[in-house]
Amino acid sequence: MNDQAVETLYDGQWLRMRRRGHWEYVERVHGEGMAVIVIAVTPEDRVLFVEQHRVPLGRRTIEMPAGLVGDERNSDTLADAARRELIEETGWEAGHVDVLLTGPTSAGMSSERIAFVRATNLRKVGAGGGVDGEDIIVHEVPRADAPAWLMQKGREGYELDLKLWAGLWMIQYNPDGSPA
Repeated sequence: MNDQAVETLYDGQWLRMRRRGHWEYVERVHGEGMAVIVIAVTPEDRVLFVEQHRVPLGRRTIEMPAGLVGDERNSDTLADAARRELIEETGWEAGHVDVLLTGPTSAGMSSERIAFVRATNLRKVGAGGGVDGEDIIVHEVPRADAPAWLMQKGREGYELDLKLWAGLWMIQYNPDGSPA
């Protein structure tokens, strides 16, 4: 299948729709198709979540702070993007970041890949809330209460990004299964 020509069906500002043979998929136009998800716990042992309206779902979602790599600067690294997004979205700055895992988000529909990044040694430097009208609400939830809090948000009608559960697991463990 890889020897078939790739046809561009649509080329937008942020996304491109492609076809290879009979398979249609989307890819990001900027940043080599990478995004970061930031796993962050405050010094008070509170997990940082963000709430925002997501147009494709038509609903508010609960997610971990996240963003595109290279959407603003071609020289962006995963760590640079994680540090920037954490400050923009939550108002917390990371003293240290570690890239834990990278992989596809939806391999049958998109070429996008994500990187889980652990942010540690946090300090509050601003209010957060995002940029350009993102209207992000920051939630600082005690780590012990996070699973129940998320399930309650789901019952209230929020969409829960399923990557939240992987992030919560990685707060406790390293990707190899050893304690964090």
